[in-house]
Amino acid sequence: MTKDYYKILDITESSSTEEIKSAYRHLARKWHPDVAGNTPDIIARFKEINEAYEILSDSLKKADYDKARRFYSYAKNSYSKQETKTNYKTTKNPNKTSKNFSFKWEDLFSHKKERDVKPPRKGDDIYSDVEISVFEAVSGTTKVINMLQTNICPKCGGRRFINGTQCSNCKGKGETSTYKRFSVKIPAGIKDKSKIRLAEEGEKGLNGGRNGDLYLIIHVREPKNYKTDGLNILKTIAITPYEAVLGGNVTVPTLRGNVSLKITPQTRNGQKIRLSGCGIEQNNKFGDMIVTVEIEIPKNLTDEEIRLYKRLQEISGENIRERLE
Repeated sequence: MTKDYYKILDITESSSTEEIKSAYRHLARKWHPDVAGNTPDIIARFKEINEAYEILSDSLKKADYDKARRFYSYAKNSYSKQETKTNYKTTKNPNKTSKNFSFKWEDLFSHKKERDVKPPRKGDDIYSDVEISVFEAVSGTTKVINMLQTNICPKCGGRRFINGTQCSNCKGKGETSTYKRFSVKIPAGIKDKSKIRLAEEGEKGLNGGRNGDLYLIIHVREPKNYKTDGLNILKTIAITPYEAVLGGNVTVPTLRGNVSLKITPQTRNGQKIRLSGCGIEQNNKFGDMIVTVEIEIPKNLTDEEIRLYKRLQEISGENIRERLE
């Protein structure tokens, strides 16, 4: 057996996990190239200490190593007894027990690694909701999305510990989470509940497998107080009775800013007024905004206003109900 990891760390097979860790820390500090010197022998010794700790600090690797160590000892002793009986002379070699028997821990461990190799597995897909207005759905838009992503810790490489000490960057988790910004182009004419796929922006793959994908689920909302009809926008606005009778100007918000809408005298309830070019833009074409007028009586009329309405009733010369007969 080429290396005795217990001897390297100056411990025994019965040493506890804490004793293994304590011995490693002591030797790692003592033989660190920054302390002991940056020579080939020191570097080799430091690597040997780390290699021993990597095996003995892992319960599964330690169990395999102990089995191999016992097997080596048994085989060596068995051959020694046979050699004594036959007076067969061999050259003393710590790495060989006979001309035909040779064992190395590295060989056994490499075979175990081959058996333990797991197939690559694709990471899980991630789904996220994105809400856009119907105007953005028709014209297309660009949205900036912030997504929380988990990656292998860049400091410890996912091992969780560095030189026997918990990684300070990931706090022993082996991974870190950060927000990633995506600028996503949403095409014109997209439908409600459509999906946009961002390849390999999902969960990380395992054992060398490709990452999962990120799917953005688009939700198209109707804007408040608006409706759409193709590229046209339909909107209802309220005006007062005196604006309907006397006329006036009302400010109407559109996609391209506020527009002054002229109310002509004697405007009827439900009358439609078209604002040309104030609708949705698509492929250099502009729809219109169609405004429906709704006459609304104020809720809190003063006594003076009520008297004036009564006076209007008295002097009114037209009976509009005659049209209903």
